[in-house]
Amino acid sequence: MLGLMINDREKQEIEYLLKREMDEILFDLKDSRIDHIVKRAMDERYKILFSLFKRFASHKECLKYMKTAAKKETN
Repeated sequence: MLGLMINDREKQEIEYLLKREMDEILFDLKDSRIDHIVKRAMDERYKILFSLFKRFASHKECLKYMKTAAKKETN
C-alpha cells in the first residue's frame, strides 16, 4: 500500500481529471462503431478509475458515476 499527501486544490484537480476521463469512457462505450473487445478494455479502465475516484469524491458524486445494470444494458 502506498500513501499520498495532497492539498485540497490537488484533490480537486485529481477529481476533475478522473471525472473527465470517466465521462469520456462512458461516451465512447455508447459508440456502436467501437469493437466489443475494445469496449471491454475500456470498461476495465473505467472500473480502475472509479475505484480511484471513490477515494477522493463524496458519496453523492460517486453515485453519479456508478455503472448500474440498467446503464450496461443500454450500451
